Amino acid sequence: MNKQQQYKLQPALYLVPVPIGNLEDITIRALKTLQAAHVIASEDTRTIGSLLKNFQIIPNKLLGIFEHNEQAGAKQVVQLIQQGNSVCYASEAGTPCISDPGLILVQACIAAGLNVIPLPGAIAATTALIASGCDTQHFTFVGFPPHKKGREEWLHTICTHTETIILYEAPHRLVSTLETIAKYAPQRVMCVVRELTKLHEEFVRGIAQDVHSAFAERATIKGECVIILDRLVSRTE
Repeated sequence: MNKQQQYKLQPALYLVPVPIGNLEDITIRALKTLQAAHVIASEDTRTIGSLLKNFQIIPNKLLGIFEHNEQAGAKQVVQLIQQGNSVCYASEAGTPCISDPGLILVQACIAAGLNVIPLPGAIAATTALIASGCDTQHFTFVGFPPHKKGREEWLHTICTHTETIILYEAPHRLVSTLETIAKYAPQRVMCVVRELTKLHEEFVRGIAQDVHSAFAERATIKGECVIILDRLVSRTE
């Protein structure tokens, strides 16, 4: 990217998706927006810094805004935009606000009467869904399960839903989550997607009890995971 490719941005909050793994998945518009922005805010400045370096983009100003400082960060972003700056916000991976910080920033800008401009880009949930073999016409995305309190009840509830269910899970909790799903819906068809868009991308499909058994036999599990429970209602309806 060079300065000739730069274009002017209006003062606004730009929500910029970044790749979930493969850096080639970033869009041309996202790169131009990151290059032209007065300020780049990110959930993880190290991750966005590596991405910017890879594409030879030097940020004018870089801010770290994450879960525990988002309220204060939102006030700062509103002030920056009111002063005439364009501000990009990027998650560590994927799209802001989807199981990631960003909502408080968006709400603060809307309340202040400022423009919020979303860019399309990578989302692990729908990327996994379209290759899962599960029903894509009726689905609900539920994010991450609770870590402790209410966890089993939450998983029990999603197993009762008839539409396709998409959730995320960390690798060290995957087997436990699959065990609970298999407990309440052992015959439900499902797919677990691991390391999406990366070198060791993997899709494990089958009924819940078999998928749980497959992962329970592994010594280690790496990479963020997407779990998809297929729709229960007949697809011919």
